[in-house]
Amino acid sequence: MKPAPFRYADPGTLDEVLTVLSSEGEGAKVLAGGQSLLPLLSMRLAAPATLVDINRVPGLDTVEATGDGVTVGALVRHNALLHDDAAARVQPLLARATANVAHPAIRNRGTTVGSIAHADPSGEMTSVLALTDGSVTVATPSGVETIGWRDLFVGPLETSIHGPAVVTSAYFPALPARSGTAFAEAARRKGDYAVCGGGVVVTLDADGRVAAVRAAYISVGLTPEVHDLTDAVVGQPADSADWAAAGELARTLVDPDTDLHASADYRRLLVGVLTERTLAEAAAEALGGMA
Repeated sequence: MKPAPFRYADPGTLDEVLTVLSSEGEGAKVLAGGQSLLPLLSMRLAAPATLVDINRVPGLDTVEATGDGVTVGALVRHNALLHDDAAARVQPLLARATANVAHPAIRNRGTTVGSIAHADPSGEMTSVLALTDGSVTVATPSGVETIGWRDLFVGPLETSIHGPAVVTSAYFPALPARSGTAFAEAARRKGDYAVCGGGVVVTLDADGRVAAVRAAYISVGLTPEVHDLTDAVVGQPADSADWAAAGELARTLVDPDTDLHASADYRRLLVGVLTERTLAEAAAEALGGMA
């Protein structure tokens, strides 16, 4: 199928983008990488009156990694973030999750911030934003605001952002000290949307015992969810912790739906299996960092 007719604008500055969005109203959609939006247009599941292409706007294609965290601009492609060594050192979940995004051709064009703004509950980067307790920066005609992930996602493919606005960047806080991460997903074919997946962060105390465990999942809930699994393993040595117990706890905390891809029970099973596996990997990494 072909998209419904639309007007096309490619302003050269952020102010011009906001001017176009203000004049076009609810009928305008922002285009960055387009790997989520264009299929919706082609299937006529979305029919904006105007497409506002922000690819000529300067300053939105940078990754800034500091000791506190990583800021990813709205035009940074998945592939650029995947291969950004400085960002991976500060927050390893970025590269680990991005490597699971679709196929190389899509990663070459799709943007990390665009994926977050799309708010697909099966999207890897929404879960990473949640798991790292991240936020987005949004430019509006009245100024710039920061929205934390808890206030950003309100439903599948729906955010709290309304009116003329552009998400200009996403911020991912740095990995805590003595921590390790892992990310895994299960899909029918590599590159397909995950039937279930997610990332974990394991933090140890100075003696190598488990101090904190957090997990976030994709294709499980309607919005990103972060679950604290610490109670299942707190105080246990990281190299012999009962990660299976943490997986069982995770299964009781999620409430997946059944759809044409998988039943709710199967997704719960995957939550347990993937949680146990990724926690063991993350703990080993945390221990290695203390050596």
